[in-house]
Amino acid sequence: MTAEALENIIMAEIEKSTDQRITFADYMDLVLYHQDYGYYNSGTVSIGSKGDFFTSPSLGQDFGELLGIQFRQMWQNLGCQDRFCLVEMGAGNGELAQDILGYIQKHAEDDFKRALEYIIVERSPALIQLQQEKLASSTIDLTWKTWSDIANESIVGCFFSNELVDAFPVHLVTKDEGQLQEIYLCLEEGQLTETTNSISSQQINQYFDSIAINLLARQYPTHYRTEVNLQALDWMQTVGSKLKQGYVLTIDYGYIADKYYHPSRDRGTLQCYFQHRRHNNPYANLGYQDITAHIDFTSLMRCGESSNLTTLGFTQQGLFLMALGLGDRLNELSSGKYNITEIFKRRDALHQLINPTGLGNFGVLIQGKNLTAREQSLKGLFIPKL
Repeated sequence: MTAEALENIIMAEIEKSTDQRITFADYMDLVLYHQDYGYYNSGTVSIGSKGDFFTSPSLGQDFGELLGIQFRQMWQNLGCQDRFCLVEMGAGNGELAQDILGYIQKHAEDDFKRALEYIIVERSPALIQLQQEKLASSTIDLTWKTWSDIANESIVGCFFSNELVDAFPVHLVTKDEGQLQEIYLCLEEGQLTETTNSISSQQINQYFDSIAINLLARQYPTHYRTEVNLQALDWMQTVGSKLKQGYVLTIDYGYIADKYYHPSRDRGTLQCYFQHRRHNNPYANLGYQDITAHIDFTSLMRCGESSNLTTLGFTQQGLFLMALGLGDRLNELSSGKYNITEIFKRRDALHQLINPTGLGNFGVLIQGKNLTAREQSLKGLFIPKL
């Protein structure tokens, strides 16, 4: 029923559009975020070992606890102010918030607990309900807000996200006969069909100019196909406008621009997840599968700079977590406190978090605003920038 309803909605959008076509970004927004049938709003999204995909928090409490160590240091860096906000953007099923707040409640000093305000910005009503059920027992000041609820220049603390930006709708572009073209969806004999035409927005050209990438250069083959995440730039500008002083932490899978838009990556990075199976057909399982694209971290850095955000560091998740003490947690497994079953399970989870061929290769970008040199020094960045 969901798939059929979404298909009818998409067809109606195409038929009422001026040019009888919609961008892939419009399509992706509908299948993921439609208020009734979109993947994230329909109640079908499933995260974890039995779901469509799993994230770092799915592997246990360590990921959230290590982030808690980083957030506590950020508060200390800012002089232990009496109000410190953690703003989690896109909180999934609430596991990460639960682990972060659990660590702070158990290990942080009372001054930090009193100062902390935990805010969740979440687009999906279905996920908000899951989060509220999971976090009902939290004793930390916890609220859900929309972007309009947060005044400009009002947040002292840290905005952070884990695997959020990869799910923003993307535009698809291609090199066709020496021109940059965009891929649209139209109807052909009653069926959804891809077609190409001129780009829908000059922002796409400006995007490539800002990261110094020219897809029309000779090294890019004809029919080279890739993605442009304009919504990520809008999001970054919003975050920069809301932050008065502090940090922005973005964790996701992606690359810097030279790697993302390498000529050999001629099919882009778009991928879909359905019941733990990854494939590349975004037109299947409408409303029942996740659709993602990797992150161009260079564009986030450049956009952040225009919003007064300074890039403090960019590294891999494995190195980031090791700098926060994950290695000590591995060593502790030999302390005799754990039985053999616990040791194997926990060791496997910790190794997955730093596996350089998996989660450990995720990008970690930390930006800052209105910080002194001392305030820019963080445990998670005691390693060279990549």
